[in-house]
Amino acid sequence: MRLMTNRLLNLLAFLYGESASARMVEQTQHLLNQYRPRIKPRSGALTERDAMLITYGDQVQRANEKPLQTLKSFCDQYLTNIVSGVHILPFYPWTSDDGFSVIDYRQIDSALGSWDDVLSMQNFRLMFDGVINHISSQSDWFQKFLQDDPRYKNYFIVIEGEPDLSQVVRPRALPLLTSFQTPSGKKKVWTTFSGDQIDLNFKNPEVLFEILDILLLYIEHGATFIRLDAIAYLWKEIGTTCIHLPQTHAVIQFLRAAISDIAPHVQLITETNVPHKDNISYFGDGSNEAQLVYNFALPPLTLHTFHTGDARILSDWARALILPSKQTTFFNFLASHDGIGLNPARGILSDAEIDLLVNKTLEHGGLISYKQDADGAQSPYEMNINYFDALSNPSVDEPLELQVSRFIAAQAIMLSIIGVPGIYFHSLFG
Repeated sequence: MRLMTNRLLNLLAFLYGESASARMVEQTQHLLNQYRPRIKPRSGALTERDAMLITYGDQVQRANEKPLQTLKSFCDQYLTNIVSGVHILPFYPWTSDDGFSVIDYRQIDSALGSWDDVLSMQNFRLMFDGVINHISSQSDWFQKFLQDDPRYKNYFIVIEGEPDLSQVVRPRALPLLTSFQTPSGKKKVWTTFSGDQIDLNFKNPEVLFEILDILLLYIEHGATFIRLDAIAYLWKEIGTTCIHLPQTHAVIQFLRAAISDIAPHVQLITETNVPHKDNISYFGDGSNEAQLVYNFALPPLTLHTFHTGDARILSDWARALILPSKQTTFFNFLASHDGIGLNPARGILSDAEIDLLVNKTLEHGGLISYKQDADGAQSPYEMNINYFDALSNPSVDEPLELQVSRFIAAQAIMLSIIGVPGIYFHSLFG
């Protein structure tokens, strides 16, 4: 207990100053004690038998039944003893970005079902999304901010004047700031991903405690994995890149320490679609940060292997995969709700090899998303194409059996890499 208290004290002092840290530790412990009797312990150990289905809550539907109820029946009937876990992509009320612009973190979209429906799936390990970098512009929090409600004044990041933001890493070629009208005047608010996704201000400790409360609520309702979406961009400091900042790592370490104290079976997984070296930094020292990180380099490297017929780069990279401790592992996948990220392959593939992937994607009928670089130029960021079509050109007359064999071979590579495999619904069922 003393070790955990000291860890929290040091992290909170780093984030918010020594004068406030002792009070914040008490606030943390009070919150944990509220949830302690409500959270049931479970086994948290992962084995080579673990695998996870990645799916939206409404992927499987049946007449006169809520989709989450149908998903439970489907998983019970077809996936028992095949996958051990289910990642249900954001099931909260939302306004854009396929669920990743959340209106209310504490509610389930009524069109999908209820918390009871989620709790009924406890025979599978469940992954919930912690979409904590940003919240919907239609959320109660932001709407109250727009009304100058003093409680929410510092929940969001308002930029005054014209500071130099040229170093800020941009994941999308969209404006960094979005203007909103309030009773006290127009305000420019930080929006990393879109004008509907308003970044939260973690310099305000009340935001941190609000988020901790929400994640504990998820654990109470059955989450055994919490996916920290877009977490690399969490903390902002003008004059920096605003990505991978030490404060961001400290926030994750705070969440890890607090959650491990009350629910040691719960594992954090960081979603950081960045070059591999930066990605694995979210393991921390192997005991203090994420237990899992997405193995984002795997999808583009596997695709490169099939397009070139040369497995040397993939093999050399896979051979060098090292885990910092037995408490950590990779979350391997080839396909997801997002496109195929290119940034994770930078530094492993050359620019020419990345251009090959981009050109093949366009040739196969896919689209390319671009990010804005520090010099104002745009560079390919993500290939928007399903993995089956990425491997096999749908416009080419080729035996279906060969295309299927190619796809299965790619999946076999994913399944053989060290870590927990995540299989997207479309990859499993077409």
